[in-house]
Amino acid sequence: MVTPVRVIIALCLLAPFVAMLWVGSYAKTDPAFIGIPFFYWYQMLWVLISTALTMIAYKLWQRDQRAQASQKGGAAE
Repeated sequence: MVTPVRVIIALCLLAPFVAMLWVGSYAKTDPAFIGIPFFYWYQMLWVLISTALTMIAYKLWQRDQRAQASQKGGAAE
């Protein structure tokens, strides 16, 4: 069953893959950040962003599962 919450979860999990597979968007040296070329710090930034997005997706999934369980429990009564 596709719900808006599940679409958001899918987007959270898909965004890092798209960002890292689109190499042309970050295959350059400028702008440098504290002497580190863009190519490297962009990828390291996505490690942090990916962690946050995965955590958000997990929390949304838990909420969705609890909501479905309560709906099933309420419907059975």
